[in-house]
Amino acid sequence: MVANKIALVTGGGNGIGRALCRLLARNGARVVAADRVSTSAQETVNSLSNPRSHLALELDVSDKSSVETGIKCIIETFKAPPSLVANVAGITRDFPILQMDERAFTDVIDVNLKGTFLVTQAAVKALVEHGGKDGAIVNVSSISSKGNYGQANYSASKAGVEAFTRTAAIELAKLGVRVNCVMPGFTRTAMVETVPEKVKQQILMITPLKRFGQPEEVAEVIAFLLSDKSSFMTGASVKVTGGM
Repeated sequence: MVANKIALVTGGGNGIGRALCRLLARNGARVVAADRVSTSAQETVNSLSNPRSHLALELDVSDKSSVETGIKCIIETFKAPPSLVANVAGITRDFPILQMDERAFTDVIDVNLKGTFLVTQAAVKALVEHGGKDGAIVNVSSISSKGNYGQANYSASKAGVEAFTRTAAIELAKLGVRVNCVMPGFTRTAMVETVPEKVKQQILMITPLKRFGQPEEVAEVIAFLLSDKSSFMTGASVKVTGGM
């Protein structure tokens, strides 16, 4: 249900973003793997069947100029803007509140929350300008949006993504654009692999399914929300957490 559609995936150079790019490509989408690290984005595209049908894009979601330039590049390449957008890009800078400096706080907010806003705004503007409709956006929040020790910045950013999703769903419905949110639990990505082993074991103890998720499992839910199979869903937040 995504065949021949242009799909922009931020954070497409690794983890959930890379898994999503592969899944969308297998289902016939023309994929734009966008990442701040251009080599990572290119590695993702090279792993897809028929790489020339897709695009690797260097993109800093926290920078408005970079986002607008990226959208223009997509239009130049495919002669149309993306109608599917997955805001997967995200970073962490973990410190307890009393040890966290302002830079660590704002960097995370800028990428995770501001970046979601900038990409959504630029993509929808381009879609409207080109007469497009029936767009779908999926923003990636986190179970940590409910609060997590040492993650005041990350938790706040992801709670903001969830609230932004609900507002965007209300505002953009009249344009034919659906906006939903996925809240992954602890998933085996490079970000989670930096967590100390003791903490990982504690997480497993409170996870009913007693394992971490795989990027592909989260990607399946995102792809569903991007597809026409979820055509009556907007403003929803879907947990993919193993029961947490």
